[in-house]
Amino acid sequence: MNAPESAFAATSPDIILEGDFLALKAAYEAERYPEWSVRKQRLKNVIAMLQKYRMEMIHAIREDFGHRSLHESEMVELFPSLEGLHHAVSQGRKWMKPRRKAVGLYFHPASAQLMPQPLGVIGIVVPWNYPLYLAIGPLTAALVAGNRAYIKMSEYSPRLSDVLSRALDEFVGRDVVRVINGGPELASAFTRLPFDHIVFTGSTPVGKHVMRAASENLTPVTLELGGKSPLIITESTWRNKSRFFNAIVRTMTGKTINSGQTSIAPDYVLLPRGAVDEFIATTRAHLAEKFPSGAASDDYTGIISDRHYRRLINALEEARLDGARVEPVMAAPRPDQRKIPITLVHGASANSIFEQEEIFGPVLPIVPYDTLDEAIAYINARPRPLALYLFDDNRRVQDHVMRETIAGGVSINETLMHIAQDSLPFGGVGPSGMGHYHGEYGFETLSKMKPIFRQSRVNGMFLLAPPYGNVFKVMMKIMTR
Repeated sequence: MNAPESAFAATSPDIILEGDFLALKAAYEAERYPEWSVRKQRLKNVIAMLQKYRMEMIHAIREDFGHRSLHESEMVELFPSLEGLHHAVSQGRKWMKPRRKAVGLYFHPASAQLMPQPLGVIGIVVPWNYPLYLAIGPLTAALVAGNRAYIKMSEYSPRLSDVLSRALDEFVGRDVVRVINGGPELASAFTRLPFDHIVFTGSTPVGKHVMRAASENLTPVTLELGGKSPLIITESTWRNKSRFFNAIVRTMTGKTINSGQTSIAPDYVLLPRGAVDEFIATTRAHLAEKFPSGAASDDYTGIISDRHYRRLINALEEARLDGARVEPVMAAPRPDQRKIPITLVHGASANSIFEQEEIFGPVLPIVPYDTLDEAIAYINARPRPLALYLFDDNRRVQDHVMRETIAGGVSINETLMHIAQDSLPFGGVGPSGMGHYHGEYGFETLSKMKPIFRQSRVNGMFLLAPPYGNVFKVMMKIMTR
């Protein structure tokens, strides 16, 4: 005998999600303004959770990837997560305090202030590429601001999702934060919930769907997307061999971490036209030293899925057939490994995936230029990127590039490191995202900065009240001059 249809409906994603959301909403309503001692303890509990489960989480990430360097996960997942939490613990009390604001000359002796207030329940949509850090970072902002949080993990991160869910239940509690895992259908239902704010990290096309779903509830969104982040090496840097070598080392650091599966990884490098061959040769020599076993090295991360692997392999073959110079600059991996060596592509056609889409892998196109302004024009002709990198020691050159380009964030003579600064906001611009978080910026994003005007018992508002006579006319003449 078949079960009634209603029995299956009870387990549908919408029912499960709604139940979790309503439970978190009820918990928020029972404690709308947690004191600092409560918020601090929740943050410290997350720290204790990460310290207890650190190796289980790092191994879970490795298994989800097929292969992920354990050392790399400690550096790029665990370390920045703990840094952000420690920063929030040390600064959160100060962030909570109401902020005095000036009142206009004619409103004295009244006073004004901004009062940070928790929003409620925050929805956090986590991608697969940094599944721990991009869960804990937004969660830190949500907790320090006094909110509850509901975390939707990627379907590509099932093992970490299981560990994180169990660990948060143990250390923080399901009345404060819950975790769920699932694919596109569940993600769609998740973003349709009436959250008080959604923090989404992922691709630009999916970000559009999230924003569309959130609009049904007028839910504000912070979208951390991606795009084609440029890296400029100037001619003066190329002419200085030690600085050119440093630029290559830092470029490859930004590209080899997570095998380029990073939203702020350098997506293409703009080089002086005469520097191309030297860049390729020096990169090959440098990577041979850092990864003696090439892409087979245990310190070199694999590609997340067969689908993503085939996308990159096919794009490289298409570029080669189209006449581009395709240069693997690492030894090849073993046949049984889902890895791609760092590969430089010179001369990709305008229709190539490497020109049109965010690469999100260990492939770095080379774009030669004749003048710096030509390189700047190339960047500005494309959608605004999440990150921009410049290698040059001249402050005037740095200022010129900073003024003439727009990007979500910048590292000069470095790659990636701006994201690790808790005193700086992190976020995109236009197609690479909207809104900011990290540190105090995350606290403000996930708080209602409530403006409050306090009128004094003694005030001059009676001078502007009807009946409007000569006094009113004099006041208007003074106030509108």
